[in-house]
Amino acid sequence: MHDNSAILLIAAPDKKGLVYTITEFIYKNQGNLLHAEQHIDVTNNIFFMRLEWDLSKFVIPSSQIWQALSEIRQVWNMDMQLYFSYNKPKAAIFVSKSDHCLFDLLHKHQNGELQMDIGLIISNHENNQRSADFFNIPFKFFPILKENKEEQELQQLAVLAQKDIELVVLARYMQVLTPRFVDTYKNRIINVHHSFLPAFVGANPYEQAYKRGVKVIGSTAHYVTETLDDGPIISQRVVEVSHKDNLQEFVLKGKELEKLVLANAVKKHIERKILVFQNKTVVFD
Repeated sequence: MHDNSAILLIAAPDKKGLVYTITEFIYKNQGNLLHAEQHIDVTNNIFFMRLEWDLSKFVIPSSQIWQALSEIRQVWNMDMQLYFSYNKPKAAIFVSKSDHCLFDLLHKHQNGELQMDIGLIISNHENNQRSADFFNIPFKFFPILKENKEEQELQQLAVLAQKDIELVVLARYMQVLTPRFVDTYKNRIINVHHSFLPAFVGANPYEQAYKRGVKVIGSTAHYVTETLDDGPIISQRVVEVSHKDNLQEFVLKGKELEKLVLANAVKKHIERKILVFQNKTVVFD
């Protein structure tokens, strides 16, 4: 992504002339196209597109671009999202005890690989306070029990609203979010877990897989929906395993995949490269 660009994500019924219309709008207003990628879902006849253009000589002020696009949106029946590269998404990371995904995200953020503003870290355990302190990020501890879950979640939502959080990343947060929370951040909560599901549910999935003698393990990152672990998939990876691998090696390989998959999903989201359609995603390069 560039420092001063506009990004359009488009979903619309596929019709002849659609690409010309939107690229002409950019051209006639002195925009320099930086990136364009499209996909057609032939089954549903839906056109998807991501466009990014340089704003340095664009004649329409950023604050007026959305209104200038209103006629195109209406005529072509477009579902359109407009973003600007200079507006970094504000994120909160939720974590429980395991710190491998959290630390990886914080390290990549510090190195400039993840262009977002991490407003805070929220946890139902205190052991990751040290990671937050190391990276100088506010840490909020919300102990979750069955009898206080609803109250604590309301407080979490209040803190997120106060911080203007746009994205919630579940970096091995071992709590099920309520429908109210999920609805508040629809398609803006990213979770990561092993890819065995629906097999090996519950505790110790890698131990279950090891005992079963599987030959491949994997990890999945997806948007959270009300149905547990059934949201639109953003990123997945697999690695082969064999009888030569012991349980510890299963777990270590699984953790490495979880880090890679979660970081990739977060990167795609903050770079505005994902469109959600019918519980699936179109993920642009």
